[in-house]
Amino acid sequence: MVGERPTVADVPRCDARSREHCSTGPVQRQPSLNAKERTTALFSKDIETLEDLYLHMVQDIYYAERQIEKSLPDMIEKARNPDLKKGFEGHLEETHGHVERLEEVFRRIGEEPKGTTCPAIDGIIKEANDVAGDIADQNVLDAALAAAAQAVEYYEMTRFGTLIAWSEELGRSECAGIFKKTLEEEKAADEKLTNVAEMRLNQAA
Repeated sequence: MVGERPTVADVPRCDARSREHCSTGPVQRQPSLNAKERTTALFSKDIETLEDLYLHMVQDIYYAERQIEKSLPDMIEKARNPDLKKGFEGHLEETHGHVERLEEVFRRIGEEPKGTTCPAIDGIIKEANDVAGDIADQNVLDAALAAAAQAVEYYEMTRFGTLIAWSEELGRSECAGIFKKTLEEEKAADEKLTNVAEMRLNQAA
């Protein structure tokens, strides 16, 4: 009847067999990515060889260390636990050295020191800032700062461990030695943070 609205039964349905030719138009299938395209999407740049990946990783951790260098002074200012504050101050000095060592690696591989944006470290730092901004209790804030610092340490240790392995595979033993020295310092910093958290921060919180 003119003027009547169609019922549900009157509306054409798209079953599994006819879905591609439904009245809404054919379904556009997304082409699958090959291995090279998946790698490019993951790292947001062209990477075809281990050399390319190695350089990208060095640039990644260089960016990360520079961001850590910028964020540590704020963490030092916010921390009230004397051991935690001292640990952050010591790690800031070490981080200056880590940046200088990475610049030495760049020189050894014939590249200009340059970072590539690292969403992982940016995310860790952003989360730490967001959480810290919501905490009024100083003991709880110190515990949160220590946890954020350890998250950063784990990221650094993973990256430097990978770079050691790749340096050795590429025959860059001197670069491997540089990364090993930094990795040992990262492990020591993480152990100090663990001791502070276990002995004082978690009890106070």
